[in-house]
Amino acid sequence: MAQVNPYLIFNGNCEEAFLFYQSVFGGSFPYMGKYSEMPKMDGCPEVSPADANRIMHVSLPIGNTILMGGDSNAASGDVTFGNNFHVSINTDSKEEADRIFNGLSAGGEPFMPMNKTFWGAYFGMFKDKFGIHWMVNFDETEKA
Repeated sequence: MAQVNPYLIFNGNCEEAFLFYQSVFGGSFPYMGKYSEMPKMDGCPEVSPADANRIMHVSLPIGNTILMGGDSNAASGDVTFGNNFHVSINTDSKEEADRIFNGLSAGGEPFMPMNKTFWGAYFGMFKDKFGIHWMVNFDETEKA
């Protein structure tokens, strides 16, 4: 397993929070993207105008950890403290991603099955049987 990182979810102030974190920790954002920048995908609802300028994903390296985050949207609903973070696992292979996803999601609620994404990863999300939210990611572009 390559890395485990915290993933914070905000109700529209993710960019403000991450600019603050950057002012404290330093560094730069390898990626900060808004929902309006997402390509249209089959089976996914269109981004609402209210969500367009919200952050879809941002990452800030801090030492050997990457603090990641994004804003909630109309589809996910607002978050409250307790469900505003995910444990993000980056794996070394697609097989390891499937094993971890299937193992940890057993008895839980998978809400985004493992699948290829527009950002070049194999990715899935679920809530485990204890109510903890997880993200599993295999970055296929780095292994190519």
